Amino acid sequence: MDFIDQLRILASRIANTRSVIQTEEATKNAMIMPLIQILGYNVFDPLEVTPELVADVGTKKGEKVDYAILKDGKPIILFECKKAGGDLSINHAGQLFRYFHVTEARFGVLTNGLVYRFFTDLEQPNKMDEKPFFEFNILDFKERDVEELKKFAKAAFDLETILTTANELKYTRAIQTRLNEWMVSPSEDFVRLVSSELLGSKRFTPAIRDQFTLITRRAFEQLLGEKINERLKGAMAPESISLQEPAPAIQQLKAELDAAAPSVDPQIVTSSEELEGFHIVRAIVRGLVPTKRVVMRDAQSYCAILLDDNNRKPICRLRFNNREKLRLGLFNEKKDEEVVSLESPDDIYNFAAQIQSALKSYLPQAEG
Repeated sequence: MDFIDQLRILASRIANTRSVIQTEEATKNAMIMPLIQILGYNVFDPLEVTPELVADVGTKKGEKVDYAILKDGKPIILFECKKAGGDLSINHAGQLFRYFHVTEARFGVLTNGLVYRFFTDLEQPNKMDEKPFFEFNILDFKERDVEELKKFAKAAFDLETILTTANELKYTRAIQTRLNEWMVSPSEDFVRLVSSELLGSKRFTPAIRDQFTLITRRAFEQLLGEKINERLKGAMAPESISLQEPAPAIQQLKAELDAAAPSVDPQIVTSSEELEGFHIVRAIVRGLVPTKRVVMRDAQSYCAILLDDNNRKPICRLRFNNREKLRLGLFNEKKDEEVVSLESPDDIYNFAAQIQSALKSYLPQAEG
């Protein structure tokens, strides 16, 4: 079973049981130890995974860290665990800080079983940074997150490789956070920067600031929507295009796609969650039909996932417009819709059987 499939199974189990996991010990047993096991380390071998590793730290005697992963008898990764959903602020990482300083481990992980924050010493040697360079959410991860997590697996672990990318990851994450803040609420300095060439010699008055703040936010939203729709159009194309093809061929295909594409309602913006959900549905039914037959048609109230772009052949509906409450519409043999709640798009895998059943109902007996 692939690494990502093991993570999805664990995520599904955690989503179904998290409400009954109330203590730190239960969190370790049900959430954290299984993830360490998925990384390839034997949690039952104390020479590989040592629980409550003890060492004297300065005047503090008998200090313990929850788990230490060992290689050649020396710690390489330290885990500080909190109960499921517990606070992961840096103020709750005291033991991890102290242990990082006195062991040879170069990585510390602060986790509550749902979120894993990875730290190292980029700022000052042998002193753990206050900000993580990588964060993994077991209930909300993307393929690029899985690729980064896989670097910590026993079979792939290489100290220099991880450290080489850690600095880039840290700053990439910081820039993404800042860009996201500017998308929601552009700072005055940022608005002044992007509007300076447009305003020319005009003075940046409070009225102009307010006007261009709204324009900047709207521009961000439209740009993001256009990029998502471009990706979506590419995903729906019958065949991928080789980068080695001559430019005229690419331009011709683009023209054909643009001509065939229906006009897009400017009020309809395909979100990243909807796009992720669409690809999950495609993955679920991949063994039944070619994925190019599975098409998404976005509307203001929901995203319809259809077979052969036919409204009479709904596979499911992504009702993701309220991002605080994601819902999935499932269809029975009478095409009646049942709506279920999701914690994240990844929860769609929990309803694979119903989704496959809906699609099979449209197939000839020999094809299904």
